[in-house]
Amino acid sequence: MPARVHAIAVVRAGERASIQLLQTLDAVRAQSTRPDAVTVVVLGDGSHVRAAAGLGDIVEGVIEARSTTTYAEAVALADPRVPDGASVWLLAQDTEPRSDALQLLTGALERSPSAAIAAPKLVREDDDREIQSLGVSMTRFGRSVELAAGELDQGQHDSVEDALGADVRGMLIRGAAPKVLRPDVGLGGADEGLDLGVRARLGGARVVLVPSARVGVRPDGPAALPRRRVSRAWMTRRAQLHRRLTYAPAAAVPLHWLSLLPLALWRSITHLIGKRPGEVAPEWGAALAAMVGFGPVVRSRAGIRKFRRASWASIAPLRVSHDQLRQRLDDGHGSEHGAVSELRFFGGGAWAVLAALVVSIAVFVPMLAWPAIGGGQLLPLRETLTALWADAAWGQRDLGLDVLGPADPFTAVLAVLGSLWPGSPSYALVLLWLTALPLAVLGGWFAATRVTDRSGLRILGGVLWALAPTFLTALVEGRPAAVILHLLLPWVFHSAAVAHRSWGAAGAASLLIAAALACAPSLGPAFLLLWVLALVLVLISGRLRAAARVFWLLIPAAALFAPLIIWQLRHGDPWALLADPATVRILDQVTADPAGRGVVASGFPSADRAGWEWFAGGEVAVWIPLLLAPVALLALASALSPRWRAGFALLLTSMTGIVTALLSVGVVVSFVQGAGTALWPGSALSLAWLGAVGAALVTLDTVVALAPLRIGAALVAAVGVAVCALPGLLAVNTGNAEVRNASTSTLPALVVAQAATEPDRATLVLTPDSDGALGVRVIWGASETLGAQTTMLSTATTPRGTDVAHEAVDLLSARDFEAAEALAARGISFVLLVQTPDENDRARNMHDDAVIAIDERSGFVKAGETAHGVLWSVGVPIADRTEPGHTSQTIGRIVGVVQLIVVFAALLLAIPTRASRRAARSRPRVVGRAADEPIVLPRRAEARPGVTPVDAHADAQVGEKDANAQAGEKAARADEKVSEADEKDAEADAKDAEARAEDADAEGTR
Repeated sequence: MPARVHAIAVVRAGERASIQLLQTLDAVRAQSTRPDAVTVVVLGDGSHVRAAAGLGDIVEGVIEARSTTTYAEAVALADPRVPDGASVWLLAQDTEPRSDALQLLTGALERSPSAAIAAPKLVREDDDREIQSLGVSMTRFGRSVELAAGELDQGQHDSVEDALGADVRGMLIRGAAPKVLRPDVGLGGADEGLDLGVRARLGGARVVLVPSARVGVRPDGPAALPRRRVSRAWMTRRAQLHRRLTYAPAAAVPLHWLSLLPLALWRSITHLIGKRPGEVAPEWGAALAAMVGFGPVVRSRAGIRKFRRASWASIAPLRVSHDQLRQRLDDGHGSEHGAVSELRFFGGGAWAVLAALVVSIAVFVPMLAWPAIGGGQLLPLRETLTALWADAAWGQRDLGLDVLGPADPFTAVLAVLGSLWPGSPSYALVLLWLTALPLAVLGGWFAATRVTDRSGLRILGGVLWALAPTFLTALVEGRPAAVILHLLLPWVFHSAAVAHRSWGAAGAASLLIAAALACAPSLGPAFLLLWVLALVLVLISGRLRAAARVFWLLIPAAALFAPLIIWQLRHGDPWALLADPATVRILDQVTADPAGRGVVASGFPSADRAGWEWFAGGEVAVWIPLLLAPVALLALASALSPRWRAGFALLLTSMTGIVTALLSVGVVVSFVQGAGTALWPGSALSLAWLGAVGAALVTLDTVVALAPLRIGAALVAAVGVAVCALPGLLAVNTGNAEVRNASTSTLPALVVAQAATEPDRATLVLTPDSDGALGVRVIWGASETLGAQTTMLSTATTPRGTDVAHEAVDLLSARDFEAAEALAARGISFVLLVQTPDENDRARNMHDDAVIAIDERSGFVKAGETAHGVLWSVGVPIADRTEPGHTSQTIGRIVGVVQLIVVFAALLLAIPTRASRRAARSRPRVVGRAADEPIVLPRRAEARPGVTPVDAHADAQVGEKDANAQAGEKAARADEKVSEADEKDAEADAKDAEARAEDADAEGTR
């Protein structure tokens, strides 16, 4: 036995810590082999400790230190009071050794002359059956790994004696060991025990585990890692980088130092993929701290160099391999409850999507031969992906002269859509229309999986979503933003409903919300209201990590809209932020009077009630809203269902959409041809329809218990909506749709030909209006495109950029000036005079006078009549387009980089990993299920007389889930623990990628 044992107990200042210290000291006095003395180090004001009764003669002294002092620094302060040759027992306020712990530790050192350190088994202070820590090792690249932690103690590890390191709490360091075997102050409070074990191995000694020696520990002591995840991540990563720089060969240290920031960037990406965004900031903080922490590294390397007797090869057998790490972290969680989250998509959903595709081809069959789609708000897209994505960035707009500023976020959505068909991006719009119905069924079906387990009701949800009046109206009228929004909303619901559960769902939902708001900025207030309510509810429940996920939902949208918000606020027009994107056209608008708002309140965004005005006449159309009544009644009944919380949430969503639609019809922020156009209410009605359909499914799933009644109610609702959708489905084939066959350019072929070699040339487009006004537009390139549209121009009440209206008017007047030179100086090489089919005599006379006036001007060469109008080319040298200034280019780059970072982070969070998929499978897919809600048990058709196989299939969808209902409910109550445990597996997967970035470390850890 060592001649003396000197204990060092570290305690935080405070009355509670003093009480814990007294408990620790009582446990020390109760030891069968007592230490000779105890030195207490108080972190902060030591008055409570000094005044505490019961310190006794065993405490030889009390040392006060700063409250920010780490455990290693505290031990260093007490070390001079340790007599020469005395063994050091490391304790803290959170340690309570059992009565024979010190005797067993000292005995282990006596039996093992090669051991320099003996480490006990750490157990819960109030329960010896749960192991807190027993042995610590590390991977090839320095990541610390607990060999046994959080396990039920059944003696499964009692035969283990050799380990690379252990938790520093309760360690007994042999008195004959040199002073270098003390906790390293450069570690910053983590991995002290592991580092001591590595140093002991390099000195030719070892760490011996003594499982029979038990020390109870609490999670709040000065030697324990912080409970907060961010602080824990900072400390462990800081310690790992310090050890890396300390252990590496001298020649590799500069390489490691240079790799700290690139490695932090790479690990930030892996953290986001692994759904650990909270560890990104600690990663960068630890890297920066390691870069400037030269002194601790130098001292640690010097200590190891003096003490080292063995090679790094002696450590290799005790390290944890990658396969061992994966096996250790892979506890199989989630696989036992896989039935809880089975989709059963091919049990009916796939057939519904296929049927919708057949219907779509039938109702849109003329589109199969269209090279591009036009009409309504539709325009071609840019011809190349480079130009397509350039439209989504800050810079010059391809409409107007010198119009410089942010792009509408909707252009980014168009860029993504066009990239799906890179050979001809405009054809992607044709494919969107052809696949709109099956995509809507698919989205509606997946959204329904958050509401019901019944396959029949899921199919009903998909059908009702695809046949929504607002969706068919958008398809018929050619509203691309509204069509894309309707396809996105069910996916927004599908991911946002479980965003509080995981970062993967939150990341996907945030991107989908950003895209949805880009298509319909008028939904911003509605989304903001729902977001605030969700955030408040999560905060009230006390789930801070869930609140952080919910808070993230609007961050990507805010990043995309921020430049436009700042621009519009600077120009004094905040209402313009609500403007609908894409082309502004005067279509069949609902008026803002009571009659018009009545049409909107009944669920129709247009005055013709989804085409029933032309299909059956006004007298019949008035009664068409009754066809939607079954859905509305079922939705209202959800408030009385067993799942009333979900019902109220969906009804609130529906009411928010209806109120937004009613307000939208009275908001005029966009202008075309001198006339104002109100916001389209159909976007808000899509949101309302989402809530109504979801609430109706809740009622059918929980209130209507009898299968015949449930099937009958579902059929009534489906038939009513299908009949209501009939005119919209027939509109294209009967010629009553705004959408039409179009070319890939809105300008004459001569302009297109020149744009192929000189893209930076503009066309001045003049349009005589029926009220005697002259519409003036400047279009750059080969065509006016959908991506070139900007709300900066459509909402402008004053000229944006350089105003060419005066030159255009003078061109048609008798004023004598060099018109061709004036236009050429602006980069304008063509003049196009458009003649619209519905011109009145006044507009027709203006058109004829304009042709005569331009023909008489010198410098203009008439190209003749075209399908787009009368075209002239400017016959003088054309000046190059003015490039943006350096400041504007710098602003554009900064804006683009910031937006890309935020979107890229959300995308990395949204990428599914094996851990996130397993965590999702461990939770019920249906959200908001009541605890006492009855679940239908699966039964075979042949076991139930009189029941058909179809009925049996309709009842069996939720049967699989009942077998695991209790486990699923338990997982639901342990949401945070489930996700936190499973995310460890993603971290293990990310180490493969990190290994490639840290090859230089291999030599240092050998």
